[in-house]
Amino acid sequence: MEPRQQSDEPTPPAEAPPHAVPEQRDPPRLPTGGPSPTQPAAPRRGRRLGRFKAVLLVLAGVLALLCVGGIGVVFVLYDQATKPDRSAPDVVVDNYLRALLVDRNDTQAKQYVCADESALGPIAGLRGEAERREREFDVVVRVSWGALNRTAVNDREEIVRTELVIAGFADGQQRSRRSENWEFRVVDEDGWRVCGARLLS
Repeated sequence: MEPRQQSDEPTPPAEAPPHAVPEQRDPPRLPTGGPSPTQPAAPRRGRRLGRFKAVLLVLAGVLALLCVGGIGVVFVLYDQATKPDRSAPDVVVDNYLRALLVDRNDTQAKQYVCADESALGPIAGLRGEAERREREFDVVVRVSWGALNRTAVNDREEIVRTELVIAGFADGQQRSRRSENWEFRVVDEDGWRVCGARLLS
């Protein structure tokens, strides 16, 4: 039996088994616009709500202050508009004559007189005469006056003189007219007030 002859050709190396490649997996995707893994959604919404409430409280406070301030301004303006002007003797006589003889408003007229009105009888009588003539003769009586001239008696008392014009109208036409000179005693009692009236001529 003949021995095997060895081949001079080199034996190819054995192929190594292929290495197993690990399966590639995509990382989990978060929904678009969702919270990041490091900052939960709930705390962020809580902070936003807190800021919103703070802004609302500030705005409410500002509005409340504006409302209170507005009410105060309206009250001051109303008080100034309705407060009787007794700043000077001639001013108070003018306001008194308008309230008594033109508007014929006794409530307003009382705001310009002294507590003791007994010396104001003559001017009240002129008002009564005008009303009586209107009833009896079916006319309208209008009273007007000219310049108000002041004469000081002392620091707290003055005399104011003026000319009153009493005219009667019927059917839009003047039917009668007369002039009278009057003087008014004015005293400073927490503001100037008319305390007396007297017909001169």
